[in-house]
Amino acid sequence: MTLPHNPGSAGGPRPLQAMEVHRLEHRQEEEQKEERQRSLRMGSSVQRRTFRSSEEEYQFSPEDYALAAALALTASSEMSREALLRCQTTVELEERGQKRVGFGNDWEKIEVAFLQTHRLLRQRRNWKLLRQQTEEKVRAAKELRELCSGRGPWFWIPLRSHAVWENTTVLLTCTVHGSPPPQVTWYKDDMRINPRLFPAGKYRIKNNYGLLTLEIRRCTKDDSATYTVVVKNVFGQASSFAKVLVRTYLGKEAGFDSEIFKRRMLGTNVEFTSVLMPVFAREKEPFSLSCLFSEDVLDAEQNIQWLRNGRLLRSSARRQLLYADRQASVRVSRAHKEDEGLYTVRVPSPFGIREQSAYVFVRDAAAEQPGAPGSPLNVRCLDVHRDCLTLTWTPPSDTRGSPITSYSIERCQGESGEWVPCHEAPGGTCRCPIQGLVEGQTYRFRVRAVSRAGSSLPSKASQLVLMGEPDEALKKTEIPFDLGNKITLSRDDFEDSVTIPLAPTNVHAHEIRENYVVLGWEEPSPRGKAPLTYSLEKSVIGSGIWEAISTEDTVRAPRFALLDLEKGKSYLFRVRAINQYGMSDASEPSEPITLGRKPATLPPPAQVQALRDTQTSVSLTWEPVEGGQDLLGYYIYSRAAGSSEWQTVNNKPIQDTKFTVPGLRTGKEYEFCVSSVSEAGVGERSAATEPIRVKQALATPSAPYDFILLSCGKNDMVIGWKPPKRRGGCKILGYFLDQHDSDELDWHPINLQPLPKQVCKVSNLHEGHFYEFRARAANLAGVGELSAPSGLFECKEWTMPQPGPPYDVRASEVRATSLMLQWEPPLYTGAGPVTGYRVSVREEGSEEWKPVTPDPISGTHLRVTDLPSGKSYEFRVQAVNSAGLGQPSMPTDPVLLEDKPDAREIEVGVDEKGFIYLAFEAPEAPDSSEFQWSKDYKGPLDSQRVEVKDEVNRSKVILKEPGLEDLGTYSVVVTDADEDISASHELTEEELNKLKKLSHEIRNPVIKLISGWNVDILEQGEVRLWLEVEKLSPAAELHLIFNEKEIFSSPNRKITFDRERGLVEVIIQNLSEDDKGSYTAQLQDGKAKNQITLALVDDDFDKLLRQADAKRRDWKRKQGPYFEEPLQWKVTEDCQVMLTCKVTNTKPETRFQWFFRKKEAPNGQYDPQTGAGLLCIEELSTEYEGIYRAVVSDNRGEDDTILDLTDEVLGAIFTELGRMSALSAAPLKIQGTEEGIRIFSKVKYYNVEYMKTTWFHKEKRLESGDRFRAGTTLDEIWLHILDPKDSDKGKYTLEIAAGKDSRQLSTDLSGQAFDDALAEHQRLKAAAIIEKNRAKVVRGLPDVATIMEDKTLCLTCIVSGDPTPEIAWLKNDQPVTFLDRYRMEVRGTEVTITINKVSSEDSGRYGVFVKNKYGSETGQVTISVFKHGEEPKDVKKM
Repeated sequence: MTLPHNPGSAGGPRPLQAMEVHRLEHRQEEEQKEERQRSLRMGSSVQRRTFRSSEEEYQFSPEDYALAAALALTASSEMSREALLRCQTTVELEERGQKRVGFGNDWEKIEVAFLQTHRLLRQRRNWKLLRQQTEEKVRAAKELRELCSGRGPWFWIPLRSHAVWENTTVLLTCTVHGSPPPQVTWYKDDMRINPRLFPAGKYRIKNNYGLLTLEIRRCTKDDSATYTVVVKNVFGQASSFAKVLVRTYLGKEAGFDSEIFKRRMLGTNVEFTSVLMPVFAREKEPFSLSCLFSEDVLDAEQNIQWLRNGRLLRSSARRQLLYADRQASVRVSRAHKEDEGLYTVRVPSPFGIREQSAYVFVRDAAAEQPGAPGSPLNVRCLDVHRDCLTLTWTPPSDTRGSPITSYSIERCQGESGEWVPCHEAPGGTCRCPIQGLVEGQTYRFRVRAVSRAGSSLPSKASQLVLMGEPDEALKKTEIPFDLGNKITLSRDDFEDSVTIPLAPTNVHAHEIRENYVVLGWEEPSPRGKAPLTYSLEKSVIGSGIWEAISTEDTVRAPRFALLDLEKGKSYLFRVRAINQYGMSDASEPSEPITLGRKPATLPPPAQVQALRDTQTSVSLTWEPVEGGQDLLGYYIYSRAAGSSEWQTVNNKPIQDTKFTVPGLRTGKEYEFCVSSVSEAGVGERSAATEPIRVKQALATPSAPYDFILLSCGKNDMVIGWKPPKRRGGCKILGYFLDQHDSDELDWHPINLQPLPKQVCKVSNLHEGHFYEFRARAANLAGVGELSAPSGLFECKEWTMPQPGPPYDVRASEVRATSLMLQWEPPLYTGAGPVTGYRVSVREEGSEEWKPVTPDPISGTHLRVTDLPSGKSYEFRVQAVNSAGLGQPSMPTDPVLLEDKPDAREIEVGVDEKGFIYLAFEAPEAPDSSEFQWSKDYKGPLDSQRVEVKDEVNRSKVILKEPGLEDLGTYSVVVTDADEDISASHELTEEELNKLKKLSHEIRNPVIKLISGWNVDILEQGEVRLWLEVEKLSPAAELHLIFNEKEIFSSPNRKITFDRERGLVEVIIQNLSEDDKGSYTAQLQDGKAKNQITLALVDDDFDKLLRQADAKRRDWKRKQGPYFEEPLQWKVTEDCQVMLTCKVTNTKPETRFQWFFRKKEAPNGQYDPQTGAGLLCIEELSTEYEGIYRAVVSDNRGEDDTILDLTDEVLGAIFTELGRMSALSAAPLKIQGTEEGIRIFSKVKYYNVEYMKTTWFHKEKRLESGDRFRAGTTLDEIWLHILDPKDSDKGKYTLEIAAGKDSRQLSTDLSGQAFDDALAEHQRLKAAAIIEKNRAKVVRGLPDVATIMEDKTLCLTCIVSGDPTPEIAWLKNDQPVTFLDRYRMEVRGTEVTITINKVSSEDSGRYGVFVKNKYGSETGQVTISVFKHGEEPKDVKKM
């Protein structure tokens, strides 16, 4: 049963139920005591041999009764001690889900007395039972006395289980008997306990004449186990076991406030594993903020809360609140200045709400127009009526140097997205009335700031506002009836029927500003049911005239803004009400109303102070400004010390009078000022704060940790520890150490004055005692946190031969691939001197130590490399001597190998005085930090060789006399910093020589030469000598020496010395032999000197003279028409040769001529528009070899250009033609012929002399022979394979070489390609045979023949064919019958037909028809017979 704990009822009477429970617990405890007294042997005792006592009755002697009395006294004292401990417990114990509560009042005392009396009466009533128990104990003691002589061990009192808190001590005790005395062994979960394998003082085992004890000190969760003691002698063995349960103390709260209840109800203990960092976003751009948790958050949507400036945030279309994978984030897709503020994330835990905060800054977006101000923000709609409202906004923090002259207001009706300008407000106010709106419509508004530079981006749109009466809801009343129904009544329903309305009342000025007045009044009462509108009138005081105020829109609301009043005049106003029946009388005039004064900006806050906060932030405070409701907040501005340009810190006014400015550069100095913000604008800035350097604010240090025993004597110890992780931004002044003897209750201070080091020798200790230590660190801010107690160290003199542990192991110069490890040698060296050190490493979280180097090292430092980056490692060091490996040092803290983005290195260079230096800068170093330099990690630098100069956050080492002794590795460490700030640099001989050379140049300055003497020939043939050096001062001097004599400017030599440009120039108008010699320029500028010499002699001068003359002549030539581009040739893709040139400076009458071999070439072309000349040679051959010349001339002069197209030039052209032809060669083709297979490629040009072709078959060169014939034509390259065979298959390659260039074309004559070509060859070959042997008429017959009548016609033709063809003659396609006059004669291949005495009937078409087995053919002739005396007619072939 669990009793609820109610702190408020501690002093009142206990309820009866609680008292009854308390009595029941006491009764159970008494019964348990009696049960233990009845049975001294428990079930946990096991014996190998069983010894039983006799059951016969004994006669008890006086000694037996004395023993029984002693046993009873022992049992009662034990029980009374347990009862006393239980009564003294003031904390609540959790045991099996129950709690016991001690009552510390009078009711409890009465209850205890009652229970004691009740127990006494019960004991008296049961005296007979007590006597029986006493007799049984005496009998058991007597049996024990008899059995102790020569018996196996057995437990008189066994072990008892314990439940203890963490960090407390538990004592397991038992009593054993046996003869001879047994051997004792202790076990923990069946593993033998060896105290030497555990930290000193962890286990203490004692055997005091059969009373066995096991003391476990500073219990942890790992000590929860089953402990067994085994005793054994020659007669047997026995064992006893007990369980130890180590619990975590969860606090004093109980019941519903207990930790267990909170965990069950609220879930796991969620903690932040990341830190929210400030976000610097930009307007119109997205940003996000996220954090990580140690555990999953149950029901994250409900339990994780995001707040901005204390207001709960919800997800929207523009803002998303997300949670996934233990990460909560808020993402804004489009930032506005209104999103700026302090963002807080909250998450519940069993120990309360956990939260983190970070500020989000939203900077102005880039303006559309350069110099335009930032956009306004916080646009709000106030005092909304049927047709008007008042718009307010906050001015921007940054006007970008141009003051705001006005504000442009835009509106959007509903969700249309169409923005239209609706009003222009002056720049001195952030408040404006908007009229002419439509009742029942919704609107959004946005504002732009306008300055001379342009208009800003629009602000974020206001919330959607519905136009209507502000008290419209109050005019309606809902009356429920009949189970859920309701009746809605309007105030208008109770209005009387009014025709002509009454006059409005209470006409007054609702708002008075510099540029407008908002007039207000009350509706007439009764107003009637008809809708009302209003008419306004005004009167200037003293005029006596009322004038109606014209309005563009009907006035429906009892508000109206007057924007056209004149300053300095007082007005009276009155209002008339109008409905459908008519107009009311005028209202009573208002009080005199005058335009207000221009609102003044609020004064700047006073007492602006800047205080240090962190390494990247500064805390600001200031006095509040008395502005009342006009104060909208404050804008903060910052600038680097020495700068004149202020930068805005926040773009949304801050409501508080303190602020922390993040995102600053460590070590830099800044100034700050603050301005007040109101509707009148941004006020003047406050006075700038004193420059403050961004550094960590002073604080007390955290606690030291990781104590270690470095050496131990009989009565003294040497203790070491690690310095605090957080040093508080200043130097640690010392440490205060306390000691505690485990046998005592109190802690005792060791020192009254702070210890300067992390090592302390503690004296006057007791040998064999165990001690623990704790410490505090002190700095300028005070004494820091108290450390946790160290482990128990036994004061026992070290006599081991191995050395003790090294100490002060520290890692520095941490980079992604290496770090430097340093340590101090052990104070205890053992049997011999330390000969080396073994360095080991392990990954964070691993238990396995691995050696860094295969062999021990001799020094006390080691650069560790070859470790994977991005992981955390721990290191430890062990000393080695002749006896072996010593104790390990305390491991270092986990070191993450990575390159820090702001890590700095040692700078090496030469200063302005020529001294070689090594410098290191650490802006993040505390003010009290020191720069500790060392060379080769062997202590401070030698003051005789170097000089150390320390400045603010910077230290510089100057080498006095640089030499080989200064070579080595220089390292620097910044003290008193929480993070590692260190670096090293190895100064090599090569680098030192470069630095010494640079030092010499600085100490002996030389005017830097940019460009030595240069010689240029100008356009008209002048010679320009010039050199360039670095920029010189106005006092620089020049001495120009020519042939050992100083020269000055003259008409022929013009000398110019431009000091600003460092230019020395000499212009010689007409170069001649008198100008031959050496020119020396001697320059001096302060201490810096230089001398540069130019020698114009021998061939150099002669060449320059010729070039100058040629340039002069060329200049004269260019005074008339001249060739801008000389005559040159080029080969086109069509293998044509083009001769081109270009003329400039021409006139219409300029004449252009082409000449070839001194004869004018008529085919030359010239374009007067472009000046281009062209001569085309389509097919180049040797006949085109010769001199080509182009001439241009007019009255101003003549110029020509010549191209010698012979010898090398002609050869180059032919070579280029060959190259172009090779490039234009078509792919190889395969063709079957009568003789065989032909492979060929088409080209655009071929020249046998300048182009070479080679054929290859399967990479074997082919030569022309019986079966292979190669040849070329002007447009073709071919290879003929005669009588092709299967061996001719394969790859054929044609190599075309033209000069140094060549091209290869290949084809594969195999497979289908070979079969097709072979088939075509065979077909053509067969056709040729047929064509050769077929019957045909070869020659002899004419086409037409004429003959006179009565003459004899003889026609003869030659025929061929094998076999001999058959021969027949035809007349008009009919066979000729050879009778009478017709006769045919065949003699070999000659066939003759003879017709005697021809007549007109013989005219017609005759043919000879020949035929054999290969074919046939007909030869035809037309015969015309004319009569005597007639002229023969022309007869066409029929």
